[in-house]
Amino acid sequence: MSATAPATASNTAAVTTSGTTLSRRSHLAVRTLQIVLALFMAIPSAAPKLIGHSSAAESFDKIGFGDWFMYLTGGLELVGAIALVIPILSGLSALAFMGLMIGAFITQVTVFDGQYAITPVILFVIFGGIAWVRRNHTAELVALVRKRL
Repeated sequence: MSATAPATASNTAAVTTSGTTLSRRSHLAVRTLQIVLALFMAIPSAAPKLIGHSSAAESFDKIGFGDWFMYLTGGLELVGAIALVIPILSGLSALAFMGLMIGAFITQVTVFDGQYAITPVILFVIFGGIAWVRRNHTAELVALVRKRL
């Protein structure tokens, strides 16, 4: 077989994303990352807040906003996790999580002395990558909303 043999269909499959092309492997990698992050945001992050676990309650008491803010944050995390795996909502969800991570970073630095401040920074970068890759879904959502208005 020649070194310049034509590529097979399996390694040239691509997904078009806002004028850019993602390989099928890259698309699947981002999709897998979305699922893993959705599970992370729903189970170990949102669940303790929504059930009022003592560790979450103590943290939110230290923040100074009390239980209502803990439940609100847990609810937003759960809704965002669900939206992260719905294709048309995935880009918007990633953008919303970026905003949440900014708040988490500020809280870590100002209330908890920066003990785990790197975690929201890492998640911010990952969510930023997802938002960028899924920007076509966000554009589709905006177009759909504009059409309905």
